[in-house]
Amino acid sequence: MLGNSYDSQVCSIARALELVGERWTLLILRNALFAGSTRYGEFQRSLGIATNVLKDRLDGLVAAGIMDRRPLSEQPDLHEYVLSQKGRDFAPALIALTEWGDKWAAPDGAPILYRHATHGSAVTVEVHCAECGSLEDLIEVRALPGPGMPPDRAERITARLGMASTRAASA
Repeated sequence: MLGNSYDSQVCSIARALELVGERWTLLILRNALFAGSTRYGEFQRSLGIATNVLKDRLDGLVAAGIMDRRPLSEQPDLHEYVLSQKGRDFAPALIALTEWGDKWAAPDGAPILYRHATHGSAVTVEVHCAECGSLEDLIEVRALPGPGMPPDRAERITARLGMASTRAASA
């Protein structure tokens, strides 16, 4: 969707950016996830996006399996755009991006608050250690080669980090 390919990048962030890394795409997903938008006209009116750009972004989201295009039951010649599980799984990323934006780009405070529908309590995205739960500073996070990293690149990364290969230990 970006017009650039990140094929040479062995990185899930780069690959995700190919699918959702354009501002209109993120706003379409936001409106679908948190405002319940499903119709072309709803997206167009709420975002003020040009119709050709909206069509392109919705087509891309459908092609990527992030949204499904379904005929409207009352008007089969029109469609609605419904999030797939892949699209719904993007919610934590949008909440994390919102939290960052609230901290660094919202001088008057958070314009939107995410709340649990049942309890009304705040919904947040937190980074924590899967074993002990504790993570006092993100400087404690290391990015290590995973199972999808080609072995030659994994070796270079672990050598640069001064570590023994973690691939065998994590398999």
